[in-house]
Amino acid sequence: MNAHAPLPATECGVAVRAEHGQRAVFCGLTGIVWLHRKIQDAFFLVVGSRTCAHLIQSAAGVMIFAEPRFATAIIDERDLAGLADMNEELDRVVTRLIERRPDIRLLFLVGSCPSEVIKLDLSRAAQRLSRRLAPDVRVLNYSGSGIETTFTQGEDACLASLVPELPEAATDELLVVGALADVVEDQFARLFSDLGIAAHFLPARRAGQMPAVGRGTRFLLAQPFLADTARALEERGGQRIAAPFPLGAEGTTVWLRAAAEAFGVDAARFEAVTAPGLRRSRQALAAYAEKLAGKRVFFFPDSQLEVPLARFLSREMGAELIEVGTPYLHRGHLAAELEWLPGGTAVVEGQSLDDGLDRCRAARPDLTVCGLGLANPLEAEGLTTKWSIELLFTPIQGYEQAGDLAELFARPLDRRARLEV
Repeated sequence: MNAHAPLPATECGVAVRAEHGQRAVFCGLTGIVWLHRKIQDAFFLVVGSRTCAHLIQSAAGVMIFAEPRFATAIIDERDLAGLADMNEELDRVVTRLIERRPDIRLLFLVGSCPSEVIKLDLSRAAQRLSRRLAPDVRVLNYSGSGIETTFTQGEDACLASLVPELPEAATDELLVVGALADVVEDQFARLFSDLGIAAHFLPARRAGQMPAVGRGTRFLLAQPFLADTARALEERGGQRIAAPFPLGAEGTTVWLRAAAEAFGVDAARFEAVTAPGLRRSRQALAAYAEKLAGKRVFFFPDSQLEVPLARFLSREMGAELIEVGTPYLHRGHLAAELEWLPGGTAVVEGQSLDDGLDRCRAARPDLTVCGLGLANPLEAEGLTTKWSIELLFTPIQGYEQAGDLAELFARPLDRRARLEV
């Protein structure tokens, strides 16, 4: 039986409610797929089962002869039966790993459902190994378990584990938080530099280049799912700059303006710096306006990107929002996004899978944004779907990627149109 808990609507008139029940989402281990590409001398060692290993390798599309920066230390029957000392086994695996990959400077021990169920203390193991391998290798740990979490929380847990280790900042600078594709990070770095703002990024591309944080640090979230990381930064004295997220021409402009205002950038300078990118992004979006305008869109909860994506589709592409499901709704971080949604938009936190499917089938949307597990069954029922996980693997933030973001939503509509000819 599912419990439905109505919540009061937000001040902007968006109808928000919470639901409880079954969900269909990946676990936090999936975040390793983009994180291992971002931090170039880090390694992610999952302590888990063969299922964990298959999940990550399948999601990453890694061939057997590749040298990725992740692996799985498999918990087998001897470990579960207590016939082997799991800490000794883990130490042995880590020793072999460092011998084979001497380029590793930062090692994450990643917990999984199996390691958490048997209460393996990876925090203590990380401290022990870090002391042993210092100063060449630093060892941290975080949980990628899928128990009561969704897959983007793997990135949140990873970045939150870095925060206590960051050096103390002595100057008033900007920290951009969230894993961005290198091309997007470079674009933002140039924009902030042109605005006269000293900006650093978390995570950095190298373990030895992680940014500093302190009481003068103001940080700007690039992703909406970084609640634990934001809390950890605030505990170090950082102050969050409230802003919507940099998706689309409008979202990117207001995100940049929030930082500019926080650092006292002159309005004329801001307009001069952002005008070329804003013009290019609007031109790119215009190519997809006709395809997306008036299309009815239904979001199943999956990535926690749903609210900013819905805002982008509604305000910039003219789409109609049937329902916006999201696994968790951080009202503080998403306040500006909720304010921008059309009045009366149904936002469902948690969303019971069965009830959501019933509503989606009844509405027959033009486009359904959902996880991989739902896409094929819904396609078989004649619904057009968009894989939400693709929006994590693809660079979509910033001016230069605005057209790519719109194209991701237009592509399945084009495919359906061609199939029906």
